[in-house]
Amino acid sequence: MIQLKWRRWNIILHRDIGYLTVALVIIYGVSGLAVNHIADWNPNYIQKKEIVTIEPIVSTEKDTIVAQAVEHLHLGQKPDNVFRPDPETVQLFYPGITYSVDLPTGNVLVESNPRRMVLYEMNQLHVNSPKGLWTFIADIFAVSLIFMGISGLFILKGKNGLMGRGKWFVLFGTAIPLVYWIWFQYLQ
Repeated sequence: MIQLKWRRWNIILHRDIGYLTVALVIIYGVSGLAVNHIADWNPNYIQKKEIVTIEPIVSTEKDTIVAQAVEHLHLGQKPDNVFRPDPETVQLFYPGITYSVDLPTGNVLVESNPRRMVLYEMNQLHVNSPKGLWTFIADIFAVSLIFMGISGLFILKGKNGLMGRGKWFVLFGTAIPLVYWIWFQYLQ
């Protein structure tokens, strides 16, 4: 009778905590996939580059060059910063966007890095950027994952449970990170 109640409560808690944490599992899973491939792409920002053309600028005076570039690009306000990497180029820096103007040709390389909608927010939650209350929520979620892993071992019983075929899956699943870590640390 006591064993039956324990098993019943285990199943109920496993099910309900699973329902409660499904959104966080998806957020952390998607963010984890994105960050795993950070060498191949930026999971937080889209890197955009485009070329536009304006009238060539012939002035050599810095303030005039900047004023003409701002006017021709219809930017409306002065840049936060200006840089002249060489005599034929001026770079105008605005929040999140850079304009590199080739003065003799009027070709302008426009580079921006807008956030990847949704994925940026998921990644911020995953790495605990908000801090404060989110740290508490993330800790509860981590404890929930530990509970889900352990309680899941005892959902089924008999030949499909932990003492049956389940033990082989647990052993194999445990061996994967263990063997990989040994290989990574000592054999690579």
